Amino acid sequence: MASRDVALPADREGELERALPFGIRVAGAWSWRLIGVAIAAAIAIYLVGLLHIVVIPVLVAVLLSGLLTPVKNRLVRLGLPKVLAVLITFLGLLIAIAALIVLVVLTLRAGASDFEARAVKSYEGLLGVLGNSPLAISSSDVAKAIASATKTLQSHSGEVLSGALAGASTASDILVGLLLALFTTLFFLIDGPGIWRWVVRLFPRRSRAAVNGAGAAAWLSVGEYARVQVIVALIDAVGIGLGAFLLHVPFFVPLAVLVFLGAFIPVVGAVVTGALAVIVALVYNDPINALLMLGVVILVNQIESHILQPLLMGGAVRLHPVGVVLAVATGSVLAGIAGAVFAVPITAAANSAVRYIAGGAWKGEPEPSTRGIPGEQEGDGGRNQDGPEPQPKDVTTVA
Repeated sequence: MASRDVALPADREGELERALPFGIRVAGAWSWRLIGVAIAAAIAIYLVGLLHIVVIPVLVAVLLSGLLTPVKNRLVRLGLPKVLAVLITFLGLLIAIAALIVLVVLTLRAGASDFEARAVKSYEGLLGVLGNSPLAISSSDVAKAIASATKTLQSHSGEVLSGALAGASTASDILVGLLLALFTTLFFLIDGPGIWRWVVRLFPRRSRAAVNGAGAAAWLSVGEYARVQVIVALIDAVGIGLGAFLLHVPFFVPLAVLVFLGAFIPVVGAVVTGALAVIVALVYNDPINALLMLGVVILVNQIESHILQPLLMGGAVRLHPVGVVLAVATGSVLAGIAGAVFAVPITAAANSAVRYIAGGAWKGEPEPSTRGIPGEQEGDGGRNQDGPEPQPKDVTTVA
C-alpha cells in the first residue's frame, strides 16, 4: 500500500484531505460521529416518551426490586422457601403503601370541614389586611376580579373541558402504571435471574461477559441509590413533620407522608411538598407561624442539599454532587417529574456500567450462561434450575 501511494499521484480527494489542517480533520471526524450519537439518543428519547406508560412502570419496578431484593434474600438465608420469602416481601410492600394511603385519607377527611372554615376565615382576614394596606384593595375589588376570572373561564369552557379530560386520562394512566409496576416488581422478585439471563443471551457471545458484568455493576448502584434515597426521604419527612408538630400545624402526619414521597425527586421535591406545610400554617395559624414553618422547610432542605445528598447520595451512586444536580435538571427538562425522579439512578447505572467495561475486568470471563441478576445469592437453596449464580469478578470495585 505504501509503494502504491508513492507510485500513483494523489487524487483530488486526497489533495483536499491533506490541504485541511490536522485539527480540522479530527474535529470533522468527531463531529459526524457525535451527530450520529445525538440522532440515536433523540430517537431513543422519542421512543421512551411514546412508550412512557410502559417504560416508567418498569423503571419503578427496577427501583423497588433493588430495594426489596436484599429483604427477600435475607428471608431466604433465614431458611424460608423462596416463594414464601417473595410473598412476604411483596405483601409487606403492599401493606406499607395501603397504610400510607389510608393514613393520609382518614386524616384529611377528619379535618376537611374544619379546613374549609379556617380557609374562609383566613380569606376574610386577608381581605381586611389588603383593605388597610397602602394598596387599599377593597372586598368589592376582589369580587370584581373573581367575577372577571369566572367569566374568562366560561369563555374558554371548551379548553377547560379538554384539560379536564386530559387530567382524567392522566389519572387512568397513573392507575394502569401503578398496577403494571407492582406486577413487574413481583416477577422481578420471583424470577429476576431468569429475566436477566434472557437479556444477556440477546447479545453476541463474545460480549455477554461484558454485558453481564456491566449489568452487575449497574444493579449494585441502583440498589444503593434506592436504599439511600429512602433514608434521605425519611429524614426529610421526619424533619418537616416534627417541625409542623412543634409549631402546632395541623395535618402534620399527611404532610410528612407527602414530603416523604416528594423527596424521591432529589434537591427540589422536599421543598415543593414542604410548601404545603407553609400554606396550612398560614391558613390555620398566622403569618408568623407560617414564616417559622418556612424556616423549618428551608433548614431541612439545606441539610439535605449540603449534607445528605453530597455525603450519602454522592457516595452511593459514585457521582459528584454537581453531577447529581445536573442530572436532575436535565431529566426534568427532558421528561418532567418522571425525568427528575429517574435521572440520578439512570446516570449512576450508566456510569457504573461504563466504568466496568472500560476497566476490562470482564476480559477472560467465561460466557455467563448460568448467571443471574446480581444480588441473588446461593441462599435460595439451589431452587434455580441453572444452579448457583456467582457474581462477576471485581464488580464491587468498579460499582
